[in-house]
Amino acid sequence: MALQAIAFYLMATVTVLAALAVVLARNPVHSVLFLITAFFSAAGLFVLIGAEFLAMLLVVVYVGAVAVLFLFVVMMLDVDFVALRQGFARYLPIGGVVAGILTIEMIVVATMIATKGAASRVSGPQAALPDVTNAETIGRVLYTDYVYFFQAAGLVLLVAMIGAIVLTLRHKPGVRRQDVSAQTARNPKSGMRMVDIQPGAGEGE
Repeated sequence: MALQAIAFYLMATVTVLAALAVVLARNPVHSVLFLITAFFSAAGLFVLIGAEFLAMLLVVVYVGAVAVLFLFVVMMLDVDFVALRQGFARYLPIGGVVAGILTIEMIVVATMIATKGAASRVSGPQAALPDVTNAETIGRVLYTDYVYFFQAAGLVLLVAMIGAIVLTLRHKPGVRRQDVSAQTARNPKSGMRMVDIQPGAGEGE
């Protein structure tokens, strides 16, 4: 039990510090790396409470797809971050108001949970059926009742990946690009040129 408590406080501290570093880091690439760290630590917290499926989902979806996608977009897009920071002071009051509202909401929710009786608290993940694991219960719900929503979420991720590729695809003048249709339509007549070179003379352009 002591080891579990140490692991909880360690991963909770790493999660909070990494989340703060996401918004405080000056380099956007470092922010994404701190975000990945926060996701991994949160996945460890899910494992501690017995929600293995949610931990796996957090690592596979958010770390393996979303966070890596953010990292590639930030690294490949030529964004002028100096110009983006110029409006920081102008939008700081609005951001402060939004942050204050979110803080008040979290305090209210935490207070409501703390004031509930011990009998109403859930000590651990509850399976819908006896002798059924947490991962199997969530899998039955996802692939039976919410299968279309689950597929729609995957479609959204696919569209996001295509959008990132389109944003980073830039056509620069003077760069020779591959023309797949022209390569496929080639034949021996158009792909070869027969030249009769005289002895002692080279071929000109």
